[in-house]
Amino acid sequence: MLDAPAAATLLARGGVLAYPTEGVWGLGCDPFDEAAVLRLLDIKQRSVDKGVILIAGDASQLDAIVDWARLPDAARARMHDSWPGPNTWVVPARADVPAWITGAHDSVAVRVSAQAEVVALCAAFGGALVSTSANLSGEPAVASRDALDPRLLARVDGVLAGETGGRTSPSTIRDAMTGDVLRA
Repeated sequence: MLDAPAAATLLARGGVLAYPTEGVWGLGCDPFDEAAVLRLLDIKQRSVDKGVILIAGDASQLDAIVDWARLPDAARARMHDSWPGPNTWVVPARADVPAWITGAHDSVAVRVSAQAEVVALCAAFGGALVSTSANLSGEPAVASRDALDPRLLARVDGVLAGETGGRTSPSTIRDAMTGDVLRA
């Protein structure tokens, strides 16, 4: 089990990490490291076309990803009012965000977490991270470290110490432009 500084070093070296989020365990890596993201997707058995969720400890850590200028003031206010917390928003991505982050979309899913370990990890890493549930594609997300699939654990580079924030499900996903719930 790693602390935040050791986990951040692992991520900076291209590693893939299992870590606790608000409700379930996640898999993360440096979103701008193509090899790391593709490896994470291979571990999870998930298509790159779907895109990935990014998690941050502070909204400013999303500035390199989100095209804030394309969001109406009301949408931005809705997002910021829901953060920090287990609320993921699909927002316009900056034009220079790589396809291994956005998948087949011109948008990206982002959230600012209130989970103490995530906030510390993002601060130590210096930016946002990929945050996809730590399960093989099509299998249920897990809320405890002990429930993580051994096949998945055998392929990640480390595990961040900590516990989930107590929710019993992954974050809610909404469309920032409309406010519509995409996943409850």
